[in-house]
Amino acid sequence: MEGLLGKHSQKLYALLRIVSGLLYACHGAQKLFGVFGGFGGQPGATAPLFSLMGLAGVIEFFGGLLIALGLLTSFAAFIASGQMAVGYFMAHASGGFWPLVNRGELAVVYCFLFLYFAASGGGIWSLQKMLGGSR
Repeated sequence: MEGLLGKHSQKLYALLRIVSGLLYACHGAQKLFGVFGGFGGQPGATAPLFSLMGLAGVIEFFGGLLIALGLLTSFAAFIASGQMAVGYFMAHASGGFWPLVNRGELAVVYCFLFLYFAASGGGIWSLQKMLGGSR
């Protein structure tokens, strides 16, 4: 399989970064702007800006956009990874050991995915690379 897809690994990494960054930004848009079903599943509802959920919305929305654009990717992804770790332990871990049982699997996946992005940078198709920055 490596021979089949290995030559496309940089492009696939860029697609993974772009898609996951945009999806993460959508979670922030839910909290900040009340779109995509709204905060707490109530259409139009938003999280109070000066609250933990408001801060989470800011990190998710702006961090997700930075990750998707490939601008300050390592920094934004490191912050997002930490936010997902904190979110997991605050909202899910008390519901049991296994993420599938406590409904925290998405937080765990985002946490480790963003940790990988923090280590790898923006890669190809990133604004950072287009602007002449590193990685």
